[in-house]
Amino acid sequence: MHLEPIPALSDNYIWLLADEHGSALVVDPGEAGPVEQALQRDGLRLEAILLTHHHKDHIGGMAELAARHGAVVHAPRDERIAAVDHRVGNGDTVTLKAPDLQFQVIEIPGHTRSHIAFHGHGMLFCGDTLFSLGCGRLFEGSPAQMLDSLDQLATLPDATLVCCAHEYTQANAAFARSVEPGNRDLQQRSDEIDRLRSASQPTLPAVLGQERACNPFLRVDSPEIVEWTVRQGLSDDAGRVERFATLRTAKDHFRA
Repeated sequence: MHLEPIPALSDNYIWLLADEHGSALVVDPGEAGPVEQALQRDGLRLEAILLTHHHKDHIGGMAELAARHGAVVHAPRDERIAAVDHRVGNGDTVTLKAPDLQFQVIEIPGHTRSHIAFHGHGMLFCGDTLFSLGCGRLFEGSPAQMLDSLDQLATLPDATLVCCAHEYTQANAAFARSVEPGNRDLQQRSDEIDRLRSASQPTLPAVLGQERACNPFLRVDSPEIVEWTVRQGLSDDAGRVERFATLRTAKDHFRA
């Protein structure tokens, strides 16, 4: 399988996955043009479209692509997304004939109320819930919902490739270092990110095992994060949801 993040809009990635026979799917096509260019470049046939949530920068190109290629659209159960062939939710399986793939659907509310992820074949397409060294903003969900969603994703195998939808990693690394300046795994990842971005290369996909070692939003139970939240004014016996909410609020206001 060929996996590729296609840059779109200002900082989005549309994920392209294609087999050796030229059958392809895309995830969260915020615009059609970059997808069309990639399909033509590699001589691919677009067979399926997977959507993680309803925001326009994730679905803006879907209707055009589906109409032009006859691609089958799989999306959350959310009336804000129109022209969907299959609406899916937690525990459902998306089975494709071409490419010959299966994905398990995981409901991960927090960024939006109906956000889902697709997991299979060592890959996780998680939209705007889990970012490398970060997580999504809480537009429609609560801190408890988002933390539960991240907890679910964190149980997946270490080698899982985290295919999130934005190139936010360098900015996320700056915040993460401000929280855990002594985290050596984080410093190594941050150095890698700087090298990649200086060469205009994507920082994604990330590896989930590395994220568990570096991403503060997956480390709310670590002593280092507990100590940081105490320095922010929380009591040392505050709950994990309170610690997560403190992290998320700090990230919302962080300026490198």
